[in-house]
Amino acid sequence: MRALVQRSLNSSVKVDDKIVGQINKGLVVLVGFTDTDSSKEIDYIIDKIINLRIFDDEDGIMNKSVLDINGSILSISQFTLYADASKGRRPSYVKAMKNGDASKLYDKFNEKLKERINVEMGVFGADMKVNIINDGPVTIMLESK
Repeated sequence: MRALVQRSLNSSVKVDDKIVGQINKGLVVLVGFTDTDSSKEIDYIIDKIINLRIFDDEDGIMNKSVLDINGSILSISQFTLYADASKGRRPSYVKAMKNGDASKLYDKFNEKLKERINVEMGVFGADMKVNIINDGPVTIMLESK
């Protein structure tokens, strides 16, 4: 499982020209799954995401988590996180989990995340337009092994 985490001031996602998810200060999480992923990886990644100390404290040092600042998360499914462009110019996506299974894990990921923090979401498999105001910018890749 991979999660690309971006610290955000304001972000939104549109499907068919309608905003389906929007947050103010918090994190945008682009999440992708591979065929060996399970709920074990979900628990690990969620714990990492919500406890990452990447928000400034009173001294301007990245020392606070999204929970500490009462932020939100915008969760976006993104199978292209498992793109392999090592050969040729057209990426291969064979390492990305198939749609049906990935959709179930994405739903489980968001359900578990919602138990801990406010979550807005994109629509799995949809053509989404994601608007991110990356704060910093701060972008961190997380991966379960």
